[in-house]
Amino acid sequence: MLVAEGLECLKAIAIMGGCRRPVFVSSQKIAETLHTSPQTASRRLKALESQAFITRSLTPDGQHISITEKGERELRREYADYCRLFAAGSGGYTLTGSVVSGLGEGKYYMSLEPYKAQFFSHLGFTPYPGTLNIRLSASSLPVRKKIDALEWTRIKGFSADGRTFGDARCIPCRMNNVSCAIVVPGRTHYPEDMIEVIAPVALRRQLGVEDSDKVTVEVGS
Repeated sequence: MLVAEGLECLKAIAIMGGCRRPVFVSSQKIAETLHTSPQTASRRLKALESQAFITRSLTPDGQHISITEKGERELRREYADYCRLFAAGSGGYTLTGSVVSGLGEGKYYMSLEPYKAQFFSHLGFTPYPGTLNIRLSASSLPVRKKIDALEWTRIKGFSADGRTFGDARCIPCRMNNVSCAIVVPGRTHYPEDMIEVIAPVALRRQLGVEDSDKVTVEVGS
């Protein structure tokens, strides 16, 4: 098995074209690419050659390097690992936190027909009038940031009875096999450690949870 430093060097040669043809490089060029010293780069090339991951033809001012079939197999194995890691459906994100009481605003907003119609159109369910408020654990905050970078669905604002209701966004999730969605109001300064979850059922009753109970939310799994 190739160590990380050797794999980094092998990938650098491949990017230069070493899988398709011999590439002419110097230890200095490899060193600059790997952000290391020429001496270290030279040692890595010798190690790759000794393990038959590359072949080299030395000249006074450089060397011709080709990646062998063994080296290409190693790169393909690395590529396959990344494909499994990032492939759609290969796994989702998990948030953990504690149930907390909200201000009751969710019940009002979830009862407004223009919002309800859009949630049904995008999520396939009409939300129960209310949201489950969850304060995320500290360990879930980095995961929350990753989820924020995913593709969310916009829920458009509207005007009614002289009032303007703002945009929101939502993303499907699951809680104990119940189809739900995280909904984030468009207003600014929404706490990053808080999420609101909507569902077609009363989640507190369905999940049997009260304030301070621990819950798990799965996104994209």
